[in-house]
Formats: sequence, structure tokens, C-alpha cells
Amino acid sequence: MSQYTQPQQPYAPAQTPGSRPARNGLGISALVLGIIGTVSGLVPFFFWLAGILGLIALILGLAGRGRAKRGEATNKGVTTFGAVLGLVALVLSVVGAVLTFKAVDDVVTDINKAVADSSASAKPAADGGAAGGTAGGAEDKDDVLREGDSAAYDDGLEVTVNAPAAYTADEFAVGYTKGNSAYTVSVVIENKGKEKFDAALVTVDARAGEGGVNAEQIFDGSVGEGFTGTILPGKKITAKYAFDAPADAKNLTVEVAPGFDWDASQWELKL
Repeated sequence: MSQYTQPQQPYAPAQTPGSRPARNGLGISALVLGIIGTVSGLVPFFFWLAGILGLIALILGLAGRGRAKRGEATNKGVTTFGAVLGLVALVLSVVGAVLTFKAVDDVVTDINKAVADSSASAKPAADGGAAGGTAGGAEDKDDVLREGDSAAYDDGLEVTVNAPAAYTADEFAVGYTKGNSAYTVSVVIENKGKEKFDAALVTVDARAGEGGVNAEQIFDGSVGEGFTGTILPGKKITAKYAFDAPADAKNLTVEVAPGFDWDASQWELKL
């Protein structure tokens, strides 16, 4: 009778009753989010991110501490530090929000002040003649100036538009319509303020006739360049503009805007 040995089954050690893996995930997450939230709170305009991450880190940290007290986690120190960083991130987010809103409010206030300080007041022509007298009446009624009058701004800038003169555009002119009339207008800008003025932002437009039709600006080899560069304090600059107007037009309304922060002024010129 043959005998054989039965193979033995692998032995698996019995698990110790009551032992479970440590659940340290909440503490680690709280620490990571707390660090990111605190760093975000130190960066301008990232207060909102610091607030969100700080709140989540604080919640996870408190939940992790409760888990550590029950013996389900072993990283009580990490969890506590994560909760503290979450609280710090929340405080930084509040401070950042206050500083950001205050900075935005200061910028808006400065812009409004700059716009308010750049309003123009009419200044009659220096010769005190008919043009100057007409400008005085126009200023009281509708703030429209006449030839030779100046628009004086509070920051020391003065804009003067002189009387129009008939102009003959060359054959390659752009903006001139055959059969219409062409006129040139000299615009003088004087900087009586303390800061240099960027003349490249000046815009000059015109309307012709009683109907106020748009008068196209003429560009040819002699006119059309406009203002360029800057004007230093105490200096002035002159540019000549040419406009196309209907042949029967009796007046030309010229509007000059020194820039975005200045009110535009109008001159009513007789043709």
C-alpha cells in the first residue's frame, strides 16, 4: 500500500482584531490647502483664492483632529497645523479684499478728479475785437467759441483755433470732393502747465453748413499730418488742418479734443 504526503496549504496570519490603517488623508489635505491658501493671500488680487482654500483647509483640519481624537488617524500635529494655516489664509483673504477694494476706489477717485480738473473755460480773443466779443456771448449761451478764441483748461493747456482760409487741394489729395470748397484751419496748443503734454492724442473734426454735414479732412502733400510729439511746459505747437465743405456752406464748426481726459471744445467759424 503506497503512502503519499498531502501538500500543505499556505498559512495566512490572522489579522489582529481592532487594528485598522491610519486615515491621515484629511490632515494631509488640510496642510496642503492651508499652505497654498496662505501663499495666495500674500499675492495681490488673489484674496478670493486664499479665502476659498483657507475655508476648506480649516474644515478639513477640524475634521481631521476629530478623527485623530477617535484614534482613526495618527497625524494630529499635521492636522492641527493645516487648520491653523487655513485660518491664517482666511484672515489674509479678508485683509487682501479690503486693500484691493480700497486701491480700486482710489484709482476711480483719481480718474474722476482728473476728468473734473480737465474741463475747459472759454477765453476771448486777445485783440478784443469782434471775434472776441462774439465769443463772450457764445460762451454764455452754448460754450461755442469763434475764430481766434482760446479754450483754457484748468491744467494750463490752451487751445486756439484761427480763422479759416480758402485752400486749393492738389490733384492727389485724399478727402476732397470735386466741386466742393476746401478750407484750412490753424490750431495752436500752448502748454502753460507744469507737465509735458502728449499732442499725439489730439483729435480735430469739423462739420460744415447749417445742416452740420461731416466735413472730411483733406490729406495731401501740404496738410494732414496733424499734431505729433509732446509739448513741454511753456511751449506751443501749431498744426494746420484742411477740410472739405459744400460750396454753399457759410460756416464751419471745428471741434478739438486734446485727449481722453479733456473735454472737447467747439469753434463756430464763418466761411
